[in-house]
Amino acid sequence: MKYTVLTLFPEIVDAFFANSIMAKAIKRGIISYQPVNIRDFAADKHKTCDDAPYGGGPGMLMLAEPLALAIDFAKKGVRGQGSEISSESDSLSPNPYPLSPRVVYLSPSGKPFNQEMAKELAAEKELILICGRYEGIDQRIIDRYVDDEISVGDYVLSSGEVAALAIIDTTYRLVDSVINAQSLDEESFSGGLLEYPQFTRPEVFDTIKVPEVLLSGHHEQIRLWRLEKRVEKTLQQRPDLIQRGRDLGIFNKEINGIIDRLTESE
Repeated sequence: MKYTVLTLFPEIVDAFFANSIMAKAIKRGIISYQPVNIRDFAADKHKTCDDAPYGGGPGMLMLAEPLALAIDFAKKGVRGQGSEISSESDSLSPNPYPLSPRVVYLSPSGKPFNQEMAKELAAEKELILICGRYEGIDQRIIDRYVDDEISVGDYVLSSGEVAALAIIDTTYRLVDSVINAQSLDEESFSGGLLEYPQFTRPEVFDTIKVPEVLLSGHHEQIRLWRLEKRVEKTLQQRPDLIQRGRDLGIFNKEINGIIDRLTESE
């Protein structure tokens, strides 16, 4: 998987790729990363990348041309005024790169991001992530280049870089061989449920003892306890996931039985 991040502030995202599991994945050649500074494609000496929106209103918008040139470079390795994207008429034409990397624009107006979408994006060979700033970007860039407009939550960030890192962190760990596949099987949202509570040493912390079943060594009892706790936690924290799972029929007979027993006892 390759991540190409288009940003006005590459230093914000650079540190993420230099640390922890991500750094190891890059060293092993599983993940690669290319930062693209949008300012490098600005035409004037001040590297201007924003202007006032037509029609008035507060704030500034990112200019279309520097961003188009940056996307073109990310797709084809073309930089500067020699790019195909150099005239107004061309900038309005249909996307000429139908087989190129998937382009994602991070925006509060986008589709809500979730684990299913993360799995879909993780299957791509390359993602180009556009980090917005100010009031956003020129709509013509979205219409021409963007494959997915994605929101990481129902709130507004001042930095598209923060949202891009959320997408990256969620997807790269799902790429084959980055993390042990077994570690992903029972975590939150797998199978439509949240993850069960976890405990480690010491056995007693501040008078609170680890549940006896986890010390028993009885694998089937531990499995049943963890499954029940997953259902219990999901009912408490995210009942919408329980309803969705039942509507879609993704729960097996055992899980549905636990749901029925816990809801009847309330």
